[in-house]
Amino acid sequence: MAKRVLVLNGPNLNLLGTREPAIYGSQTLQDIEDLCGTAAAELGLAIDFRQSNHEGELVTWIQDARMSADAILINPAAYSHTSVAIADAIKAVGLPVVEVHLSNIHQREPFRHHSYVSAVAVGVLCGFGALGYKLALQALAEKL
Repeated sequence: MAKRVLVLNGPNLNLLGTREPAIYGSQTLQDIEDLCGTAAAELGLAIDFRQSNHEGELVTWIQDARMSADAILINPAAYSHTSVAIADAIKAVGLPVVEVHLSNIHQREPFRHHSYVSAVAVGVLCGFGALGYKLALQALAEKL
């Protein structure tokens, strides 16, 4: 049976392709989902790809992953810098988590330099655009 990876996307990522393309690129979230689906198939993984603008929904999905996933790939977006709740949920489930950001958060505004999620993730990829998702899936496949 294929290992299962829950792929979570945080707030405003549903606007990819039109939202600040100079920072986030021109690919849509559907393009990234398609890229992840192809990469997952090549790696022998099964993915469940989701997006929410609501912190509590993301927390619930992370908690539910204890029973439905083997790992989590998350782009928490702005919640990276504000959500202790998401970090606590990740710690509570005990699954390997890789954090992804399309842009290099360390080259951006100072408030984006800190991520609560990074402290509880096994790895972080930022600044590689959509390719970061594929790289994260490769890392999780190795970890699993």
